[in-house]
Amino acid sequence: MKKNITLRGAALAAFLSVSFMSQAQEQPRKFGKIPMTLNEYGAIRCATTENEQILSESYSTRADKAQFESWISQKMQEGALERDPKSGNAIYMIPVVVHVIHNGDAVGQNENISDAQVESQIRVLNEDFGGMIGTPGEDLSGGLGGDTQIRFCLAKIDQFGSPTNGIDRVNGFVATYNDRDSVEGIKSDTSWDPTKYFNIWVVNWGGQISDLLGYAQFPTQTTLQGVPPGGSNSTDGIAICYRNFGYTNPSSAAPYNRGRTASHEAGHFLGLRHIWGDDGGCNSTDYVADTPVAKEENRGCNEGYDSCPTQPGLDMVQNYMDYTNDACMYLFTKGQGVRMRTVLDNSPNRKSLLTSGVCGTASSQEFQYLLETTVYPNPTQDVLNISVASENMPDSYTIFNSLGQTITTVNNVTNASLTVNTSAYSNGIYFIKINKGAESRTIKFVKN
Repeated sequence: MKKNITLRGAALAAFLSVSFMSQAQEQPRKFGKIPMTLNEYGAIRCATTENEQILSESYSTRADKAQFESWISQKMQEGALERDPKSGNAIYMIPVVVHVIHNGDAVGQNENISDAQVESQIRVLNEDFGGMIGTPGEDLSGGLGGDTQIRFCLAKIDQFGSPTNGIDRVNGFVATYNDRDSVEGIKSDTSWDPTKYFNIWVVNWGGQISDLLGYAQFPTQTTLQGVPPGGSNSTDGIAICYRNFGYTNPSSAAPYNRGRTASHEAGHFLGLRHIWGDDGGCNSTDYVADTPVAKEENRGCNEGYDSCPTQPGLDMVQNYMDYTNDACMYLFTKGQGVRMRTVLDNSPNRKSLLTSGVCGTASSQEFQYLLETTVYPNPTQDVLNISVASENMPDSYTIFNSLGQTITTVNNVTNASLTVNTSAYSNGIYFIKINKGAESRTIKFVKN
């Protein structure tokens, strides 16, 4: 299961932003890899393995592969002994916030992707993780895979307890993010509580990583003796190039245009490794018993290929954790499903997602009303407008600065008070809390 080095992309090494000394000659790195040729489609499928290596080197408390695999193996054995057969079909619901990082383009243009595009990606995730019959994610393997019992929902409650559609649009005032540091920086600046939300960042890569499709942050094991698990909470989640996000993406072209980059990276987020094992040769493993041995990653859709003919089974090119074309993929194995559910049952930032409650039902009229309430322009200079869905006014609103200090409160809102004079405000970040009945919504805005 060795990596096919001749097909690895030139973009991997720039993510590390350091140099690599080889035969007395320095070469720039991308994601820890020396420069290599792009694949035949001019793309780098994934950089999760390289990102995990960087995290392990950066955080001494982060478990290495051997430690993590020892832990997850024990947890899987415990789960097999303790699992209640009556709960065998329970659904694991994961709340998602999608951070659309843009540079001021109108919604639906370029990197500021449309709501429909985001929603199409959530649909693909559910089809793929559910093996849903009659969809592109239907399991056609004859019983090797099927329903992982994992589903995804766009959050309905934001980090302030206010209504949201689960899509967080952020103007980063940057055209492209050209290396790992810049991507990790915008992730850290915009992350929602990773114990409550599965953070997905949709970003416009550029420069030396313009060829990259996506990468994930691997889960951590249970805290040992009070030592915090390794890694940065503020970057936990997955990041994907906007061109490869969603099924209805007007910026995408085959073969990576069906939303399977997110399915692949979500697999990593839930503890799956690449199906060929990453270590090299036919003795490598992805630590899942029912995935056939493979020597290397597969490209295209070469069904019937066998890279390890002395081992049982053909290469599982249909598996979401390979590097094949989106249209070729339709399978998580049963063993992969067990492994992901075990991570959700035990890993700190994964287990808490299941009980965060932020996919709550938007049942009240006030909740729906506030969901459609926005402010503009954002950023603002002299005037901030509050846009409401109808002539039905909110009850009140309060504006706070970034320290939580009240700037102004308006009760008995009228048409006139929907326009806020911000000319005297100092430049910086503010929050407006809008109240309607028993519900409220807090919206961040910036004064320039």
